[in-house]
Amino acid sequence: MSIAIVAIIGGVIISLAGIFTDARTRQQKIKLKSIDKELELEKLRLETYTMETEKMRLELEQSKVLLLEEKQNSNK
Repeated sequence: MSIAIVAIIGGVIISLAGIFTDARTRQQKIKLKSIDKELELEKLRLETYTMETEKMRLELEQSKVLLLEEKQNSNK
């Protein structure tokens, strides 16, 4: 009788360990997906920042050219 109880308790413990392990594995997968999404978002932010910076640089360069042209025209 005691062997049967030990076997049942052992089976329950193994089952619970499997359930907890499975839950932890799923949590880790969700966390990994979240980190991947955050990384993708940061890449997009960096790309957007780079594009905006380049646009601002070009606008500044264009303003400098226009200002120089205006200055040259006023000196004539």
